[in-house]
Amino acid sequence: MQHAFETLVGNLHAALQAGEHFTLGYSAERSQFVRFNHAKVRQAGEVSQASAQLRLVCDGRQAEQQVTLSGDAQLDGQRLNTALEQLRQTLPLLAVDPYLRLDESAWRSHSQQQQPLPELNEVLALLEHEAGDLDLVGIYAAGPVCRGFASSFGAFGWHQANSFNFDWSLFHANGEAVKANYAGQAWRADEFTTRLRQAREQLGFLGRPAVSLKPGSYRAYLAPAAMDEIAGMLCWGGFSAQALATGNSALQRLYHGDARLSPLVNFTEQVSGSLSPAFSDEGSPRLDVPLIQQGKALQRLVSARSAAEFGLLANGADSYESPCALSLAPGSLPSEAVLERLGTGLYISNLWYLNYSDLPAARMTGLTRFATFWVENGQIQEPVRTMRFDDSLYNLLGNQLEDLTREREMILSTSTYGQRSTGSSHLPGALVKRLTLTL
Repeated sequence: MQHAFETLVGNLHAALQAGEHFTLGYSAERSQFVRFNHAKVRQAGEVSQASAQLRLVCDGRQAEQQVTLSGDAQLDGQRLNTALEQLRQTLPLLAVDPYLRLDESAWRSHSQQQQPLPELNEVLALLEHEAGDLDLVGIYAAGPVCRGFASSFGAFGWHQANSFNFDWSLFHANGEAVKANYAGQAWRADEFTTRLRQAREQLGFLGRPAVSLKPGSYRAYLAPAAMDEIAGMLCWGGFSAQALATGNSALQRLYHGDARLSPLVNFTEQVSGSLSPAFSDEGSPRLDVPLIQQGKALQRLVSARSAAEFGLLANGADSYESPCALSLAPGSLPSEAVLERLGTGLYISNLWYLNYSDLPAARMTGLTRFATFWVENGQIQEPVRTMRFDDSLYNLLGNQLEDLTREREMILSTSTYGQRSTGSSHLPGALVKRLTLTL
């Protein structure tokens, strides 16, 4: 795939006319997908696809076109030449872009993360042994994902990462479910088995009569998957330079210095070592960006366009200015001691359907849904019926945060809309003194 990309770049250099510049983004994957129902394979297949995003720039104007690639070098070269000619015809019709900024440096980036992936037969055999008697519904995806970028200024980036992502739910006969996930780059059968057995154990508790709690504030533990939902909400413009400059960020008060989070909170855009490429779709190298340190706002994610519009220094963010590899530093709470430290309160495995109820106050609302349990004296007692929470991030990760777990979970995006995503988060669980339930 890298050779195919290099061939396209060479053809574009040769086809350029005086005064023109190009950028070329490349996305490809060779993925294996397996869908399960009742722990049996119901659908299996492979996807091999590639596409290119061509941008032509001339006289302060820019236009883009996406091209689906076939894998045939001659045919793909023709498709790209056709797209180039169409963009040439479009450019004179466009206005000059006042915020157009191109990285004109000839940077180089190359990453090949080619860890061996498990044989499908190994995964299926382990699944049959550990969960063959359960109503397991899920999807397994694995294979290499590639990203490339090149420009007429001499920049060239290539990124290939092998990964797997197994997302599943275990259903009880009463219709309740436990949701779980195992993803990463290095498959370890013992870790997968541990995840399955933990989910099976939680499934057993779902057979007990469920309890309804009165609205109010409760001590709670948020597992990494629940924290991922909260972190995902923060990615909706929370760290975006554009959103902060226009007053549309939930972290406005934090970045203005009018509020702060717990000193335990340290968020970083941790591109190094992640599945995401070390370059943006805008064509700039990406570095690790410390976003929040010891509860105080530090840096924000700045795209080239926001840098031009607001007089900032770009730091490799994509056009959406959303983290691609968000990392929250661990705390000191051992995972095996979570129930003991929780004592009496809520154990929340997942949160669901989150949204902002008050954006300036960073107040979020959502549902508990999957595998939420009432705990007394460090022992799970019964499942809790679906409840709605409504609370501010300045409480959950601020004055009500007691500790974060020492162990963290690498959570890969399960998005396959158009193509497999390279996004990820690396998060601990959180023990909070009070979480407000409203319904």
